[in-house]
Amino acid sequence: MTPKRIEFHQRSQRLEIEFDDDCYELDAEFLRVHSPSAEVKGHGPGQAVLQHGKKNVAISAIEPNGHYAIRLSFDDGHDTGIYSWQYLRELGQNREQLWQNYLDALQQAGLHRDPDTQVVRLL
Repeated sequence: MTPKRIEFHQRSQRLEIEFDDDCYELDAEFLRVHSPSAEVKGHGPGQAVLQHGKKNVAISAIEPNGHYAIRLSFDDGHDTGIYSWQYLRELGQNREQLWQNYLDALQQAGLHRDPDTQVVRLL
C-alpha cells in the first residue's frame, strides 16, 4: 500500500497522494487537525484535544519516516505527527465525513477555524 506518488502543492497547501487505485488531495488544515500525534489524539480513548484556529496553518516541512510514513511539520510549531501510508489513505477515503465531524465538534464547543475569531457570550 505504498503510494505511487506524493506531491506537495505549496501555493494551495495541499498534499496530493496517489495509490494504485485512488488519489487524494488533503489540505494543510485538514492534516493538522487530524494529526495522529499524541498531542492531538491523546494517549488513550477520550483524551483527544479538539484543534481550533488552524484555518491558515501551513506545512513547513515534509520528511520521510522510514518506508511507511511521512512526518509533517507545520508553521504553528506542531511537528510530532507521523502519517503512515495507511492513515493517509484512511484520511483520504473518509475526508468528507471527518471534516463534517470536525466542523460539528467546533460548533458544539463554541470554537472556530479562524484563529482571529473569538466567542463573546453576552447572555
